[in-house]
Order: sequence, then structure tokens, then C-alpha cells
Amino acid sequence: MLQGQPAPSGFVENSTDPNDLQAWCYLCEDKFQLEGDMTDAFRDFNGMAIVCVVCYAEAKGLHTIPAGH
Repeated sequence: MLQGQPAPSGFVENSTDPNDLQAWCYLCEDKFQLEGDMTDAFRDFNGMAIVCVVCYAEAKGLHTIPAGH
């Protein structure tokens, strides 16, 4: 997750279901928008990983960019 990326790298939550925690960084969001879907190229770029809720919250806190920045 976010290997080689400085913090904060952005934190884009891509599910509105509070029990389905999914997110990626701004670079992944850009790639997703470019691809238009979860293509093989996007999956290769993204390198999705399953993490526990504690690690998810830690990543969210570390990589969320405050509004207006």
C-alpha cells in the first residue's frame, strides 16, 4: 500500500456503505478515471490489498488531505 508514496497521498473512499471500507490514493483514482473501470491495467497499477479496520483507519488518518489543500 502506497509504496514509495509520501504522506499524504490522498485517500479516496470508493464505497458509500460504512461496512464496505474501500479506498485508494489520488494516483489510483487518476488511473481509475483514465481506464474508466476496474480494468486489468488498473488492477495491476493499484495492487489492491485487504487490510484490517485498524490499518484502514491508520492509512485514512495518514493520507487524508485536509479540505482546501
